[in-house]
Amino acid sequence: MPTFHYRALATDGKITEGQIEAGGRAEAFRLMENQSLRPITLKEGVNGKRKPLTTTASTSTGNAGNGGATAETATSDAGMKLSFGSGKVSGRVLENFTRLLSSLLAAGVPLSRALVILQREAANPVAKAKWKEVHDLVVDGMSLADAMSKSPDTFPRVYTAMVEAGETGGFLDLVLSQIADFQAREKEMRGKVMAALLYPAILLVLALGVVVFLLVYFIPRFQTLFSGFGAKLPMLTQIIVGVSDVVRSYGLLVAVVVVIAILLARAWIVSPVGRRSWETVILRTPVIGSLVAQFAMSRFCRMLGTLLGAGVPLINGLNVARRSIGNQILVDAVSNSIERVKEGKALGLSLGDCRVLFPGSVLEMISVAEESGKLDAELVRIANVTEGDLDRQLKTAVAMTEPLMLFLIAAFIGTIFIGMVIPIFTLQDHIR
Repeated sequence: MPTFHYRALATDGKITEGQIEAGGRAEAFRLMENQSLRPITLKEGVNGKRKPLTTTASTSTGNAGNGGATAETATSDAGMKLSFGSGKVSGRVLENFTRLLSSLLAAGVPLSRALVILQREAANPVAKAKWKEVHDLVVDGMSLADAMSKSPDTFPRVYTAMVEAGETGGFLDLVLSQIADFQAREKEMRGKVMAALLYPAILLVLALGVVVFLLVYFIPRFQTLFSGFGAKLPMLTQIIVGVSDVVRSYGLLVAVVVVIAILLARAWIVSPVGRRSWETVILRTPVIGSLVAQFAMSRFCRMLGTLLGAGVPLINGLNVARRSIGNQILVDAVSNSIERVKEGKALGLSLGDCRVLFPGSVLEMISVAEESGKLDAELVRIANVTEGDLDRQLKTAVAMTEPLMLFLIAAFIGTIFIGMVIPIFTLQDHIR
C-alpha cells in the first residue's frame, strides 16, 4: 500500500506534517478529513521518496460528496494545450470563479475540494481546463498564488498579488471576496464608460464616413470648378484639398501604415521599457494621471492595512502590497521606500519621496496612525475614503466625456465645411 506524505492544517490552527498509508489519493484525502486535517500538500512516496509525476496518468479531483478525491481520466498534454489555446477566460467567468471560491472557503471547504467543485461546474471548456490546471498544481504542493501565476493570461499580476496576500495572512476567503468586488466595480465602471461613449462613437463613425465621402468624391469636383475660373483657393481650402489628394492617391497605403504603427506601438508598450515610458505619460496626463494614482494608492493602503490587521509583519506586508499597485513606476517608488523602512525609518517618512502616490495629508495620517499604533485601521479607512472620492471623480469624468467628444466631432466637421464654403462667397466675383 503506498505511503502519502502530507502537510495539513489542524483544528488548532497549527500546521502538521506526517505520513499516511492509503490505497490512493482519494482514500488519503478521506482519512485526513476523518482526522480533522485540512490538506495543504499531499505527495505520494515510496521509501520516503516522492514518485515522479506523470501527465498522461489519471489525475485526482475532489469529490463534493465525500470530501475526498475521485480518480478521473486526464486529458493528454496535447489536448490540454489545444484547449488552452482555443480561447481565453472572460472577465465575467473569472469574477464568478473568484466569488464562488471565496464562498466555498468561507464555508470551510478545503481549497483542493473547492477547486474541484468549481472545475466540475464550469460550463466553459477553457475555464474548466484552467481550473483543473490550478487544482493539480495546488495538490502537488504549490501555493494558490504561484499556481495562478503560471497563467498570467487568465490571472493578472494584481490578482495573484492579492491572492498571495490572503495566503500570507490566512484570510484567503476575504481577499478573494475583495478581488471579486474589485472586478465587479471595474466592470460596472467600464460599462458606464462604454454606455456614455456609445452615442459619440456612433456619431464619430458617421462623421468619418461623411468626411471620406467629401474628400474622395465632392472636394475634387469642387476643386475642378474653381480651377476653371482661375480662382486662388484660401489657405484652409488648399489644406483640405491637399488632404483629399493624399486620401485619393495613397489612402490604402496610409491605412496600412496606420495599422502597422498601431501594432508596433502595442508591442512597444508591452515591453518593460515601453511599459514604464507609457505609464509615466499616463501619470503626467491631466485628470487621468490623478485618477490612476488615487486608485493605486487606495489599493495599496487597503492591502497593507488588511495584512497588518492579520498580524503580518510590516516588511512582508509592504513587499506583498506593493505588487497590488499595478503601475510599475509607482511600484519602483514604493520599493525605494521599503528599503528605507528596512533601515529602521518610519513608514510615513519613508513614503514621503513618493508624492505622486501619497499626498502630504495622507502621509501625515499614516505618520500619526503609526505613532498611535493604529496603522492597520487607518490604512483601511484611507482606502475607503479614497475610493469614495475616486468614484465621484470617475462619474464626473464620464459625464464630461460625452459632450467633449461631441464638441470635437462638430469642430472637426465644421472646419471642413467652412473650408468649402469660404470660396463660394467669392465665386460671384470670379464669374463677373
